[in-house]
Amino acid sequence: MSKTSPPTAAAEAGFATMVAAYNTMNHYGRTNGMTLTVPMPGEAEYRMSIREEHLSSPNTCHGGVLAGLMDATLGAAALSLAFVHQEFVSTVEFKMNFLHAVHLHDALVAKGIVDHTGNTLVVSSCVVYRVAEGQPDVAVARGLGTFNRYPANKRDFAKLMIQ
Repeated sequence: MSKTSPPTAAAEAGFATMVAAYNTMNHYGRTNGMTLTVPMPGEAEYRMSIREEHLSSPNTCHGGVLAGLMDATLGAAALSLAFVHQEFVSTVEFKMNFLHAVHLHDALVAKGIVDHTGNTLVVSSCVVYRVAEGQPDVAVARGLGTFNRYPANKRDFAKLMIQ
């Protein structure tokens, strides 16, 4: 994420460990049935299926569920890149557009990517797709987020990595 210094080999080697630790401690994602994969630093993908507890009206998903998925994916993309530089991120703001309704049992895939990194901020974008085998993917939401970068030693998360 630094404009001048590429990640060290040691930082890249610790990347997978940090992602695994994050998945272990991410109660929000687990509680909501979200599964995170990180294809590479700066990219993130969450998958989830809409369950009854996600509904706000008969058969229709609450927008807050999609907002949570969006924020998690935008943040995970930024965080995955931050990990390489021994940093964390926190959400400054995000916006999203709801494009289509989401219903009970819909399978969703949210794909996030870092678009820009600066000295203190990271900007990432995301598209949430409804996916069904044998059918074209449908974009149900799009979003953009801004995240603050800070050193990992400011949080106890770094201590978890040592244990």
